[in-house]
Amino acid sequence: MVERRVSVVDLMLLGTILLWALNFTVTRYIVTHGFRPLAYASVRYFAATALFWSFTWQRERSFRIRLSDAKLVGLAAFLIFANQICFVLSVHLTTASTVALVFGAAPVFAGLIALAVGLERVDRRFWIAAVIAFVGVGFVAAGSGGGISGNVGGDLLALGATATWAGYSVAIAPLMQRYSPFRISALVLALGWVPLVLVSIPELVDQGYSGFTWKVWLAFGYAVIGPLFLTNILWFTAIARVGPSRATLFTTIQPFFAVLFALVLLSEHLNRWEIVGAVAIGAGIVLERLRGRAVVVPVE
Repeated sequence: MVERRVSVVDLMLLGTILLWALNFTVTRYIVTHGFRPLAYASVRYFAATALFWSFTWQRERSFRIRLSDAKLVGLAAFLIFANQICFVLSVHLTTASTVALVFGAAPVFAGLIALAVGLERVDRRFWIAAVIAFVGVGFVAAGSGGGISGNVGGDLLALGATATWAGYSVAIAPLMQRYSPFRISALVLALGWVPLVLVSIPELVDQGYSGFTWKVWLAFGYAVIGPLFLTNILWFTAIARVGPSRATLFTTIQPFFAVLFALVLLSEHLNRWEIVGAVAIGAGIVLERLRGRAVVVPVE
């Protein structure tokens, strides 16, 4: 019975990683086939917020938090807002595989932010991992578009998306000790959507939908239900059973599945510099994971 239970949890974790990984490719496809980036992000987040609020209300019948935690929730929501802006624009400007590889350095960013705000101390191994990962990011940036100037805007936005994702993970950690992840996710999604839709108004006004193919709508449905809704449920349910340390092992492979999806489904390719960068980022991730810290939590 124990072996069967472990197998189910492993499948839940692997399924979550695959859903996250595919989202890079799906987003790239959507924003290059008729959907304007900011319009897509705001419509997607509205749909996901509606789903998650309904799910959380049925489960908990409350969204209440302490007044003293409101600032932290607000900060987390702002970081998610900034993350979505950077993410969707980066995927629009550069390749899905490039953004996915840069996102692989998120645990290192999270460690640096936690160190900066005094939440943890780091050892020599972390600094080695950070240097290796950032060197890898540099190689990926140099290789994207065939040169450092090829997609510099997309590369910088990908770095911004990675840093804000990591910052969100650090900001939300204390809240997870007092509330369920579902309540916090519902609040953050809703609060983060408000500024997102405001900055998206120009694109929303001009956005047309009549020319979308069934593939675009299918991809949009996946982007709402898969990486935003199902992953939160699967991920936090699995962590509740086996803890974050084991889940950490699965997150290590996420960027490489994401690259694989982009190569196969979008016919993207990696040049030699990006391959070198991918290996360096992977080495940095593995070294950082050996520290046994908590994982970066999902919202993408």
